[in-house]
Amino acid sequence: MSTPSGAPAVSRIPEAVHRRRWAILVVLMFSLLIVVLDNSILNVAVKTIASPSPTGIGATQSELEWAINSYTLVFAGLLFTAGLLGDRLGRKKVLLFGITLFGIGSALAALSDTPGQLITWRALMGFGAAFVMPATLAVLMNVFERDEQPKAIGIWAGSVGLGIAIGPITGGLLLEHFWWGSIFLVNVPVVIIALVAMALLVPDSRDPRPGRLDPVGVVLSIIGLVLLVYGIIRGGELADFTDVTVLLPVIGGLAVLVVFVLHEKRSASPAIDVSYFKKPAFSAAVAAIALVFFALMGVTFFSAFYMQSVRGWSALQSGLLILPLAVAQMLFAPRARIVVARFGARAVCTAGMLAVALGLAAFAFFDADTPVWIMCVVFFVQGTGMAHVMPPVTVAVMQALPREKAGSGSAVNNTFRQVGGALGIAVLGSVLSTVYRGDIENHLGALPAGARDAAGESIEATLAIAEKLGPKGAPLVTAAHDAFMSAMHVTALGSAAVALVGTLVVALWLPGREPAAPQAVREEERPAPAGAER
Repeated sequence: MSTPSGAPAVSRIPEAVHRRRWAILVVLMFSLLIVVLDNSILNVAVKTIASPSPTGIGATQSELEWAINSYTLVFAGLLFTAGLLGDRLGRKKVLLFGITLFGIGSALAALSDTPGQLITWRALMGFGAAFVMPATLAVLMNVFERDEQPKAIGIWAGSVGLGIAIGPITGGLLLEHFWWGSIFLVNVPVVIIALVAMALLVPDSRDPRPGRLDPVGVVLSIIGLVLLVYGIIRGGELADFTDVTVLLPVIGGLAVLVVFVLHEKRSASPAIDVSYFKKPAFSAAVAAIALVFFALMGVTFFSAFYMQSVRGWSALQSGLLILPLAVAQMLFAPRARIVVARFGARAVCTAGMLAVALGLAAFAFFDADTPVWIMCVVFFVQGTGMAHVMPPVTVAVMQALPREKAGSGSAVNNTFRQVGGALGIAVLGSVLSTVYRGDIENHLGALPAGARDAAGESIEATLAIAEKLGPKGAPLVTAAHDAFMSAMHVTALGSAAVALVGTLVVALWLPGREPAAPQAVREEERPAPAGAER
């Protein structure tokens, strides 16, 4: 390749790194996969963990929720800081630190004797994961040339979808053959393999001119995100976002984040240049990421109850039904760049968001006898839609920032993803719970007062009471299924509405098709190297 003047184009990436870039991507995907997988694998083990010893550890419903939420809370709260530290200290160092901590937390979680220990070690795993996810995308941006980044990001995004889908399958397989701690212990050998591969293959890179550290900005970002995510989680637990224990942390978190933005605008060495959010394409991209995961995580939440509690399928069978979503992600996400090159990011993402909305709306027409093949088609459509949304918007976010700030850009991308997902589970879970309680209450009058309150909490609680009643509980089972289906239909339409808002956002503000510039010109326009080492 040569420039118009005839001089050879200068490569951004050292030749030794360039030659092994695809092997590096495999290592990054491997690291990312176990983090994403573990975030979904626990959901299928909650019943086992709640069982008395020796089957489980006798965790209560609240303790189970915090075993899941402690990971989410620490993970989301530290994502931005972890990305910033990667830019300053070196992304490889941060990646190795994060995956090591994740492995240690996994081993300790597997050996937990009490729910309190499990919650603590899950928080440690979230701490490590916060340093892994942004670092993988930041390293990717520093080992691939700009013209190959969309393809690499498509593969990266596909591995995220794969992790979400195969988590329940892996968990179901392990629980059928081993004790509950195996879902965490399985991470340890994977972490060891990843550490060796990282040490041998992954190059280090950092921002060569990071400026002074912004400790005030870092602290404000952590406090603001932790308060906001805690309030969201608390609202989901109570199914009530007007409770004072929900409103105070949410309002406090938003207020701290506003102070964070104002501080960053005035700082001589900001942790993140907030002026990037003035660019419509950048803001639309991060909003689309949040809205997609808001809708997706919400539907993942209620579809698990639909498949297991209403249809009576096992955790493994339910997990296998989500495979079409993973297959669609792996097929189409790496190729999304080709469609974007032809039609433009705006058209592709708009069509993708519409496909996501269509898949979500389809749940409003499911009943207790919907054929399995129809469900597989719906999940495939959802996966196809996501595969044509996530890679283009991730490319838009990452390529809007200088390569030197790849860690910060990745942190912004993943923070919006995590907050959107947490909000989706909390808000849509609350809608599901509220509608279900309203419908089932009319069928609980014959139960004692204490049992009536407990049975109205969820479909699982209602079915547990009905099981204790024996044959007399059969009408209650039918009522529970009917009430849940009504609640799922309402929640599915709410999810689809959120996806339609995302469709509108990308249709209005993402850029359309850009005329192709000569390759040599694009080479000349690339910024200076970001300090990638051999």
